[in-house]
Amino acid sequence: MSLKALLAARIAAQGPITLADYMADCLLHPSYGYYATRDPFGAAGDFTTAPEISQMFGELLGLALAQCWLDQGAPAPFTLAELGPGRGTLMADLLRATRGIPGFHVAMRLHLVEASPVLRAGQRAAIAPHPARWLDTADQLPDQALFLIANEFFDALPIRQFTRDAQGWCETRVGVTDGRLTPGLTAATPFPPLDHRLHDTRPGDIVEICPAATATVATIGQRIARHGGVALIVDYGGWISHGDTFQAVAAHSHVDPFADPGQADLTAHVDFAALAAASPTAHVYTTQGEALLRLGIAQRTAALGRNLPPDGLAGLQADSHRLTAPSEMGTLFKLLALHPAGSPAPPGTV
Repeated sequence: MSLKALLAARIAAQGPITLADYMADCLLHPSYGYYATRDPFGAAGDFTTAPEISQMFGELLGLALAQCWLDQGAPAPFTLAELGPGRGTLMADLLRATRGIPGFHVAMRLHLVEASPVLRAGQRAAIAPHPARWLDTADQLPDQALFLIANEFFDALPIRQFTRDAQGWCETRVGVTDGRLTPGLTAATPFPPLDHRLHDTRPGDIVEICPAATATVATIGQRIARHGGVALIVDYGGWISHGDTFQAVAAHSHVDPFADPGQADLTAHVDFAALAAASPTAHVYTTQGEALLRLGIAQRTAALGRNLPPDGLAGLQADSHRLTAPSEMGTLFKLLALHPAGSPAPPGTV
């Protein structure tokens, strides 16, 4: 049986399902889910993330985390964590860049939050010989100082999508029409969690919420507020959700998100304002491009390219441009940093 058939049977028995339920099954169903059954990263996969483009991404953000650790008095022990580590490339680059920071590796207790057994195996190889503990969810992280990084994690968490109506909000549900999975709208009803969006939306406007994202950030923020630390969250999106951003990608191209469930990556733009509001910490918000430039990506590019042949240097410069240019990933991707009130803002954010 296929995931499409399973979903159709569920809908026939229970009625149309929320977009959040649809995304959760498509991405994480234990037998048919997208992340549960494959490694989707890189040129041979469906998409390429910043750590796969250049080692400089993980190096610079890793050194920023280490500087925050030093600025907060080098607490020991502390949790070094990543949400959704992919192939483990970012963490491997971070660990390599920070090995010269006195005491950092001795004090760290490495935790990786990863639901996919397939990806866990690759992560274990990538970070060897460093010992690590794998967790299913962020609420399993130790209750101690937390220095955390998350790149393109929150965009894949299940969203609920609402269209404003004169009588309230209509929620997007997934049903079956002529044998095909199709989106539709419920009747309009009041929805108190979106009362605060009535002032900046009009009938016909679409707003997306991600309860799993705000709950995760609340958990992370509470640990940082109690014990110290920092969280660097990098993802694509904007400050306030507005519009339909639900999408599917396969083989580096956009596809119909309802045509072949479980065979494409499903994402939505991250609402960074909602994440910031969910954390009891202070926060700083900037673009990926600005953060990397402030952290010295131009200087790192020059250093790495010093002994390269011209074509190698050109490739390195192209990677740097892709990560930072407004026409590439530089402004589409944002960085939200969470840190204790009264502590210095993380390097690269101001």
